Amino acid sequence: MTTKLIYELAIAACLVSGGVVARSAHPAPASVLADRQLALDGAFRDGMFIGRLSAESGRVARPPIGRWSSDSDRASFSAGYRRGYEAVLPAEFHQRAE
Repeated sequence: MTTKLIYELAIAACLVSGGVVARSAHPAPASVLADRQLALDGAFRDGMFIGRLSAESGRVARPPIGRWSSDSDRASFSAGYRRGYEAVLPAEFHQRAE
């Protein structure tokens, strides 16, 4: 009886560990990885904050990109600004300066 129990527990342990390994073998979707990367980017986070403030106070969607000196930081800030602004106001109500 105890030998049968040991075999059953061993088989159950193998099935559970195999399921854990199989589940962790699938990579996260690209959108999830991109969101994680943006969450670590200071310029993007700053843009989201300023974008939300601008939308909440009713300002025109015009990101102040001069806050950042490098081109990559400015692009990241602008993307964050748009996402923060759009989180508050739907896209069809945006007043974009041309």
